[in-house]
Amino acid sequence: MSRMGDVLAGFHAAWEFGTDSVLIRYERGIRTPKLFQALGERRVPLAAFAGVTLSPGKRGTVVLRAEPRAGADPLMEAAAGQLKDVHDPYRLVLPAEREALAERYADELRARIDDTGPADRHLVAPPEAPLAFKAYDGKASFDGTTVRFRWFWTGASTAKWKAGDQSFAVTELSGVEWRPDGHLRLLPREPRELRDGTPAAVPADQDPAAVTFGLGYGPVHESLPFAAAVLGAVRDRSTAVPATVVPRRDPADIAERIRHLGELHQAGLVTDEEFSSKKAALLAEL
Repeated sequence: MSRMGDVLAGFHAAWEFGTDSVLIRYERGIRTPKLFQALGERRVPLAAFAGVTLSPGKRGTVVLRAEPRAGADPLMEAAAGQLKDVHDPYRLVLPAEREALAERYADELRARIDDTGPADRHLVAPPEAPLAFKAYDGKASFDGTTVRFRWFWTGASTAKWKAGDQSFAVTELSGVEWRPDGHLRLLPREPRELRDGTPAAVPADQDPAAVTFGLGYGPVHESLPFAAAVLGAVRDRSTAVPATVVPRRDPADIAERIRHLGELHQAGLVTDEEFSSKKAALLAEL
């Protein structure tokens, strides 16, 4: 691979090549697509690439594009092939005079690709929570563990008002369905079924597990990173080792127990070693 720190700068983004990854930094200018501005930068491991192409672009440009492996990037998995070229985060547009340089980088990337098959886990980090955006019929928020929908009286359907504001733990979900200019729907681990056992199809505007877009609500640069963050958390849930939750003690209770321990120590009922050991154990519970 090229020397660590080598940079290939194009329109709206620059790729910095490392020994095991490519750091993609997006510009924040007014002409830069809003999705790129929202992403800021992304580090993509070389193991996440399935292929690289270089092709002629418009008006004296060339386009270097990396193809991520299926399942390696939660953003692209959530997008499900629906992104327009202008929003493609793996697409770098360069002046035509840099074609030879771009071809060299493309060849070096291709030489480092070992596996082009689907990835068994996400290799690219999802956008970080907390995230929130306004849809047409409600506000969606995600704190890293729970998705919440709060309905707007001006846009939500009667079905959603009757259901009330919704809260979904990522442990209850199997995935996310995102449709640009359409909706974001949370997919439960146990889909609803009709009496005959077939999946129940509910329109997004009637589904309490979905928020709808339109009239400037739910733009790509807000709703897609949100969907990717939720999808990343859902996938992590299936591979994460459950952590033991240790309840926090009331500081006032700890202080009272230490005071009582001190009285026993002064009375000679607790040795110096026992006092120090028990006090340290109590403080560790804070």
